[in-house]
Amino acid sequence: MSSAAFALGPDASPALRAAYPWTGKTLDVNGGRMHYIDEGPRDAPVLLCVHGNPTWSFYWRRIIERFSDRFRVVVPDHIGCGLSDKPQGWPYRLEGHVDNLRHLITTLDLRDIRLVVHDWGGAIGMGAATRLRERFSAFVVTNTAAFRSQQIPFSIATCKLPLYGPVAVRGFNGFARVATFRAVAKPLDPVAQEGLLYPYGSWADRIATLRFVQDIPMSPTHPSYEELTRIENGLSQLKDKPMLLLWGEQDFCFSPTFREEWQRRFPAAEVHPWADVGHYVMEDAPDRVLEAMTVFMRARGLMP
Repeated sequence: MSSAAFALGPDASPALRAAYPWTGKTLDVNGGRMHYIDEGPRDAPVLLCVHGNPTWSFYWRRIIERFSDRFRVVVPDHIGCGLSDKPQGWPYRLEGHVDNLRHLITTLDLRDIRLVVHDWGGAIGMGAATRLRERFSAFVVTNTAAFRSQQIPFSIATCKLPLYGPVAVRGFNGFARVATFRAVAKPLDPVAQEGLLYPYGSWADRIATLRFVQDIPMSPTHPSYEELTRIENGLSQLKDKPMLLLWGEQDFCFSPTFREEWQRRFPAAEVHPWADVGHYVMEDAPDRVLEAMTVFMRARGLMP
C-alpha cells in the first residue's frame, strides 16, 4: 500500500527545506512505512538512488534536482533511516533491506533502471539487482562494496562493541556526527550538515545507524554473511551491463582497494578516481558526479 507523506517537519530550517523541497510517499514494507521520493515523468527511464549509513535520501538531492526533468528519479529511505519508520525491534539485517528495496521496485513496477549506490546502498542495491536482473540497465557505483572483505576501520569496529557501540552511536550520535567531518575532504556547509543529521536527533532515531554497523558481516557465523555471499556470487550476472565507478580516494572506510576490487570484477567499467574527494562523494564533488553521469549515459544511449 502506498500513500502520500510529509517531507520535512517544522523543526527543519528554511534553508534545509529549500534544499530538500520534495513531498515523498510511503510504502508499507517489512518493518513499517518506507519513505521515498518519486520525481519526474512516470513513463521515463528510472534513476534509482540507494543510500548508505548514516545518510538518507537527502544525500541524493542534487541528482533529483538535475535529472528529474527527464528521468523518473526514485530515492528511498531504508527502514530506520531518513523519514521512514524507525522500529526498535526490527532485525535490521541486509536481507531485510534488500527485500524491502525489491518490494519497492516491483510495487512501483520500476524498469529500465540506472542504479546509483553509495556505502551500504551497494550491497542493498546490488542485492536487489541480482534478483531482478532484467529490470536494470546500468550501474553508477560510488564508494561502496557488495562483496566480502576483512577490511574495517578501527573506529567502526569499536562501534560494534556491546557497551561502547550503543552509547557512542545512539547516545552521543557519534557515528553520524563524526561522519560530517571525517567522511568529507572539505568542510560541509551548514545546510548539508543539518540535513545529514536531521533524521537522527534521538536515541530511538539512531537505531539503524547502530544496527547497520552491527550488521557488517566479518565472519561466516554472522547472520548476514550468507546474504552478502549470495550477492557477491551474483555480481557476475551483471557484467554485461554498463558500469560507472566514481571514487573518492580519501575515503577512510571504502579505500581505493575496494575500487580496485570493483574493477577486477567489472573490467569494462568506466572509472573516475578522485584524489581530493572523501567518502561522501556527493558532498565533496557533486558537480563532477553529475557531469560524469551525464557523459556516461549519453555515450551509451542511456540518456532520454
